[in-house]
Amino acid sequence: MYEKFGQFIDGKWQKSQNNETYEVINPATEEILGHASKACREDVKKALLSSESGFKKWRNTTPWERSKVLRKIADKIREKKDVLAKWMTLEVGKPLAEGVAEAGGAADIFEWNSDETKRIYGQTVESRFKDTRIHIYYQPIGVVAALSPWNFPLVLSARKISTALAAGCSVIIKPDVITPGTVMELVDICRESGVPAGVVNLLSGDPPSIASQLISSDIIKKISLTGSSRVGKLILKQASDKVQRVTMELSGHSPFIVFDDADIKKATDIAVAAKFRNNGQVCISPSRFYIQESKKNEFINLFIEKTKKLKIGDGMSSSVQLGPLTTKKRLNEVEELVEITKKEGAKVLLGGKRPSGFNKGFFYEPTVFDNVEDDFTIMKKEPFGPLVPILSFKSFDEVIDRANNHELGLSSYVCTSSMEKAHIASERLETGTVGVNTALIAIAEAPFGGIKQSGYGREGGSMAIKDYLNVKYTHLGIKG
Repeated sequence: MYEKFGQFIDGKWQKSQNNETYEVINPATEEILGHASKACREDVKKALLSSESGFKKWRNTTPWERSKVLRKIADKIREKKDVLAKWMTLEVGKPLAEGVAEAGGAADIFEWNSDETKRIYGQTVESRFKDTRIHIYYQPIGVVAALSPWNFPLVLSARKISTALAAGCSVIIKPDVITPGTVMELVDICRESGVPAGVVNLLSGDPPSIASQLISSDIIKKISLTGSSRVGKLILKQASDKVQRVTMELSGHSPFIVFDDADIKKATDIAVAAKFRNNGQVCISPSRFYIQESKKNEFINLFIEKTKKLKIGDGMSSSVQLGPLTTKKRLNEVEELVEITKKEGAKVLLGGKRPSGFNKGFFYEPTVFDNVEDDFTIMKKEPFGPLVPILSFKSFDEVIDRANNHELGLSSYVCTSSMEKAHIASERLETGTVGVNTALIAIAEAPFGGIKQSGYGREGGSMAIKDYLNVKYTHLGIKG
């Protein structure tokens, strides 16, 4: 499956210098999908030089020309949405419908940034002196190292590539070893759409060694990472030696709060959609469910009823809504966390095991817990799977304090019919994003990112492009 691709350097697909490859596994069948090219140190050096040359060309391409190219990419993604969805189902395990939706989201991001490239506004400030002028403007930062994860390989790579290109930067994208084909297909779309050679490069292979070599290079001027807080801290330490600009979108542990005035039918619809998308392997997946006491039993009963209707299986089947976990490692970690939660005193209301009838694949049942306490491991450790701990609360202030009592602050959810509660809760919750009566948070036109140990910087919206630009101020004396 990977033979037509490889490393993408200087506008061409090519084998690695030492011809090494690695296996890519289908999580639904545990079969080998193929062997993807594994970059060596010489490939990284070539990609760095290619990107340095590409930046010189691209930064001098006018914003309107850059915009046209980005719009072509958006259109081409929409044309190839089924191809891209198939890649994601085979590599990640998510259902085809989710892959199609992700392709649509990636196209939206390129379309949004095609307009943003024309709206990089500078500023003129009135000078205190009659014979000087003050001009402030933005310039592209340079070559960007974009480190993309496996759970949403298309949309997260699209955020990084499209924003870099909109700003006038060149970019080296490094996909995870789990999902190289999805990102290779995207990069090939960039090639087909007229991105000049050297402006987008791709390095596939061992993440730590490639990332370390990129970050240590003086050619790299910015790093964009989506990943775990643990990995983010390691990269930050290395980046600090070069004082490199960094955007970090890291781990999350999202509270889902349901007040007693909420529409419980709608709240459970939102909860099921948000929790089980990509089988819970989502940084903004709800991880701590706080239901006001008087509505807890009603919420649990309806949530379980709807969850039982989800069909588990290979995402290539159109009737499947819940695919496998993406790796054997992820499956083992989910199983371990379930056992820990049970030992700590939680009661399993649904699931808690691998589903019957599957001899192959990393499948695990949606699992709902009751009798959970705030100090349980599952309330602190990001579950990254289909695990649902449900707790109750008495008052508004109590639940906000409990929700905020966490080192992570990426996203949160609130269900209420009260405008007052909606506004005050969203203001007081210590997260970068809040969804009130909706599960839809990550959209192209809005800034996405976290606070606390969930990172900093934003992707999406009008703010994201500023992270790829340097501010230049000129104080101009008009008399020679």
